[in-house]
Amino acid sequence: MQLHMQIDKREVIDRAKRMFAGFDKPLAMIVFLLLCVGIVTLYSASLDMPGRVEDQLRSIMLTFVLMWILANIPPQTLMRFAVPMYTVGVALLVAVAVFGLTRKGAKRWLNVGVVIQPSEIVKIAMPLMLAWYYQKRESNIRWWDYIVGFLILLLPVGLIAKQPDLGTAILVFMAGMFVIYFAGLSFKLIVPVLIAGVIAVASIAAFQDKICQPEVNWPMMHDYQKYRICTLLDPTSDPLGKGFHTIQAVIAIGSGGTLGKGWLKGTQAHLEFIPEKHTDFIFAVFSEEFGLAGELVLLFLYMALIARGLYIAANGASMFGRLLAGSLTLAFFTYAFVNIGMVSGILPVVGVPLPFMSYGGTALTTLGIAVGLIMSVARQKRLMQS
Repeated sequence: MQLHMQIDKREVIDRAKRMFAGFDKPLAMIVFLLLCVGIVTLYSASLDMPGRVEDQLRSIMLTFVLMWILANIPPQTLMRFAVPMYTVGVALLVAVAVFGLTRKGAKRWLNVGVVIQPSEIVKIAMPLMLAWYYQKRESNIRWWDYIVGFLILLLPVGLIAKQPDLGTAILVFMAGMFVIYFAGLSFKLIVPVLIAGVIAVASIAAFQDKICQPEVNWPMMHDYQKYRICTLLDPTSDPLGKGFHTIQAVIAIGSGGTLGKGWLKGTQAHLEFIPEKHTDFIFAVFSEEFGLAGELVLLFLYMALIARGLYIAANGASMFGRLLAGSLTLAFFTYAFVNIGMVSGILPVVGVPLPFMSYGGTALTTLGIAVGLIMSVARQKRLMQS
């Protein structure tokens, strides 16, 4: 009887191991720890918003299911979805531009029986598409292939920026540029663009008093985007209006000190000074309650996530896998860098969530899909080694 029970236990354990064979254990553990930190912080940030934690937990369960499914799909199979997914994503973005839903002055959603945001699809479709393209050209990549890649990237980015959704446009653009760079684009071609960006920011800062006037229009930018940049340079110019977000977030971060005020004891958050405290500005809540020590732990987890993702990318069994894992990993870096920079007052305020921390089922699901794709690349390498 005991022998039979031992055999049954072994069978259960073996089945469990096979079921989670696709999971990269270090990466899964890092994501799990980030989600735990996120739930703890969200609980504090949403005390006056019942149901947020429960919704996030449901989203986490769905995210892990999707992560598990994608982790067990071979990269060769994923390649087949690249072109259809990109085509559908661009078609939906065009549909949004023509008859999308407008909310808070932005046309970003589409009603297809359920309300969807097509730009979230493109966040995954873009690196898939470009990785597929360069995989097909692996043995004969020429200089014009980088131009083709840039044009593939530019189409959906332009449609997203026109909605307008600058935050998502930046994320999609960076995810695509990471693929193009890893495919062999020389860094020497990127340096002039970076220098031009620094010169533009310096020029805006130098002539802020003149070009930030209401009557001055900036080409290719909406007024609210102009004011976000001007407010970044001087938040005190409109402390109760456009500069309110930045000022209150910086106060919360600073008031946390070294060890923080303690969980559930953040005054800036609970006295309603921090706007969007459960979504884009959740880092301010975390910093106030856990201080510099908590920030260092959080940054370590993000660094571990990026390091593990880049390790998987560097050891990918195919060019497609390396490009896909590398770009998605650095997309996590972009998310974290832009959000923390925005909340800390060193970058303009844009709608970018903090990975695995901010409340929101759609963003969390997208991030989980990205992790699942990276795990798929890792699993392919493990299978080839075994």
